[in-house]
Amino acid sequence: MNTWRNASLAVTAAALLTLTTACGQEQGTSPNGQAVGNAAPAQQPAESGYGSAGGGYGSGADAEAAEPKEAGQLAVQESKELGKVLTDSEGFTLYRFDKDTANPPKSNCDGDCATAWPVVASGNAVAAAGTDEELLGEVSRPDGTSQLTVDGWPMYRYAKDTAPGQVNGQGVGGTWFAAAPDGKKAAKNADSEGVAEDGEGGAEPADPAGLSVRKDPELGDIVVDGRGMTVYRFTKDSAWPMKTACTGECLKKWPVVEPVAKNAVDGVTTKGFVTFDRPDGIKQQTIDCWPIYTFAGDKKPGDTNGQGVGGTWYAVSPDSKLVGATK
Repeated sequence: MNTWRNASLAVTAAALLTLTTACGQEQGTSPNGQAVGNAAPAQQPAESGYGSAGGGYGSGADAEAAEPKEAGQLAVQESKELGKVLTDSEGFTLYRFDKDTANPPKSNCDGDCATAWPVVASGNAVAAAGTDEELLGEVSRPDGTSQLTVDGWPMYRYAKDTAPGQVNGQGVGGTWFAAAPDGKKAAKNADSEGVAEDGEGGAEPADPAGLSVRKDPELGDIVVDGRGMTVYRFTKDSAWPMKTACTGECLKKWPVVEPVAKNAVDGVTTKGFVTFDRPDGIKQQTIDCWPIYTFAGDKKPGDTNGQGVGGTWYAVSPDSKLVGATK
């Protein structure tokens, strides 16, 4: 098994190196691009996606035998690092797992995983004030217990969070993330506050919280960033060699998407994820070697106000194509 796995990793690495070299970067940038993603902490291997048990929820056999603890009155806390984060009635952060599924809801964390990531029981959960109670649900686990879901995503605590308000589980293994009130991954400025009304005013680059796919009623499947904001490509850019035509004032309206962890990408079918070291010193995420951006004129997740602007800006499909562009 280890021989097969090592061979598989070698093939994957070789393919990524070939793609990165093919992208090509000029004007003093790295000749072969930069691999995306940070290594998981040594004590929390990325292969498993969870760490050893500990903290305030017990450990070992005792934790496995314990009944899942109910959430009670959910609340929303403001995290300096992550923005709005969903917590249980005692203020402990709730998490979601990338290896789970939301549609249909299914948990893929049990055994030792459930020791490190205690399941949140659905029993007496009450929606946090100001949130949509219809997003709350439950999923039956193999042991017959019912687990709380938010917008379909099973909810967990982290055994190494030993006090209310801690977010020690954020990013563990590249697969565990604090939950936002709507079940998405928590991310700073998820409500796009601070973007100037006219689309100007130096909007900040998108948070490096991942990429996923959203089904838009008009555009179909499109790529969004970790905040749910639509991702765009610029037809005046180039992928081979990798170049950008959006600089200076352009970046105020079209902030770059910052590099994201490769294992925090969900639903994007193309395999080309490399970092573009721009001539202006900014690091930018690419899809299939194409630089990607968000639009300062999009005020909330789901907006597509940048679609077709100037006949040069278009939303991006999961296979990195321009959505709705005429050939």
